Amino acid sequence: MSTLSKPNHIGRKISRIRELRDMKQEALAQALGTNQQAVSILENSETIDEDKLIAIAKVLGVTVEAIKSFSEDGMINYFNTFNDSDNNFNSYNTCTFNPLDKLMETVEENKNLYERLLQSEKEKNEYLEKLLKEK
Repeated sequence: MSTLSKPNHIGRKISRIRELRDMKQEALAQALGTNQQAVSILENSETIDEDKLIAIAKVLGVTVEAIKSFSEDGMINYFNTFNDSDNNFNSYNTCTFNPLDKLMETVEENKNLYERLLQSEKEKNEYLEKLLKEK
């Protein structure tokens, strides 16, 4: 097998995208309505008919063009753009909010929900006690 045929091997591209999506062959098979062996055969195929490719792309959450043009080099280059020039991670990802404030907001929301649930349970108990007294 020559290395020249590798970039055009659609089955390998599907396999690699599936792996990057952290999806097992069984999950892809189930989503496509087939079995794991069929997916294995599909991933070993150099070409795949367009209808099947559209279905696979939909399940993988990518476009057909993304599958056709997928390359490992492209992925490496994409992720390397996060570390080019000054290697300062914060220049690319600056938080516009305080994560602790968001956490405390969530804690407050949970506290309020718990209090509402507790009040609802008290009302339910009062209602049930009232029903029991009536009998």
